[in-house]
Amino acid sequence: MTPLPACSRSHATNMRNMRHMRVVVGSALALAVAIVLAISFGTDSVSLTRALFDASCRDHDIVFAVRLPRVLLGALAGAGLSIVGVALQALLRNPLAEPYVLGVSGGSALGATLAIATGLATGLATGPLANASVVPLAALAGGIGATAIVHAFAAVASTEARGTSFLLAGIIVNAIASAAITFIKTLVAPAKAQELLFWLMGFLGVPSYTSLVSLAVYVAAGAGLLLTNAARLNVLSLGDDAAEHLGVRVRIVIRRTLVASSLIVGAIVSATGMIGFVGLIVPHVLRRLVGADTRVLMPASFFAGGAGLVVCDLVCRASFRWLHTEPPVGAVTALVGGPLFLLLLLRRLASPVAY
Repeated sequence: MTPLPACSRSHATNMRNMRHMRVVVGSALALAVAIVLAISFGTDSVSLTRALFDASCRDHDIVFAVRLPRVLLGALAGAGLSIVGVALQALLRNPLAEPYVLGVSGGSALGATLAIATGLATGLATGPLANASVVPLAALAGGIGATAIVHAFAAVASTEARGTSFLLAGIIVNAIASAAITFIKTLVAPAKAQELLFWLMGFLGVPSYTSLVSLAVYVAAGAGLLLTNAARLNVLSLGDDAAEHLGVRVRIVIRRTLVASSLIVGAIVSATGMIGFVGLIVPHVLRRLVGADTRVLMPASFFAGGAGLVVCDLVCRASFRWLHTEPPVGAVTALVGGPLFLLLLLRRLASPVAY
């Protein structure tokens, strides 16, 4: 085959880069639009103009005291879970990898549940982030512990079977964490158990702005660490041995990715409970647009994941008019992501190929 001229290759590269940039910018714009829509619509109609320019009106209180904190929480949670999904899928070379499936969310939820049940947090009356300095740390410890257990089991497997080993170990760790959470709920007062149950289903409450800043710090720190390793994760797709020959310190990259993922997921779970499959759906959709390059896929998924979860929460709030109750957003993402996970699994079993 005759190779393409250098000018043609350069033109093709520029076109691809422009397309990638458009996807990233489009994802950021989608997040901005989703935030505006989520603030504008709800069970009560409001005027954004009055809310912005009249601090004494009811619209201002609804927008800035209720809707905006909740919308920002959803944006942070969706963004963090999506970028973690990209990182784990690239690390394991498996499109089925996701923090909910790999046990990270389960371990984080167990840590946060222990902190809340033992009184380290002041309670859920003012939102899951009532004690933002303690619960995220407990959730982080639980997420790192679960990740360490999963990694220990997967470490004995061959490089080719690492992704499958992680998935199986994650399912087992999730089952253990779920059983432990159920056991804890039987030991606390019925009112506290009901609050924990509602929280663990994945519900976006109304946190304080101080709590949002704390969550943003955790997510930004973890996302920054993942982005710095994006190019190395690309090289890992060639295999561990090839990556080592190219100068990538594979063990360090794996360790950094898992710690950063636990940091993000632990903070998010402590604020929202368990919201699954966001890290599966968004990267899978965007991968069809920009390919598997994590340097592009990570920022695009970060913005698109935030937009997706904000829209899902808007659907939950809007359904109150017909259902007279508000379903948790975690149930919506599970109803959408569960069938997609099964579809991906069936396709992978039917024609197993390297990721």
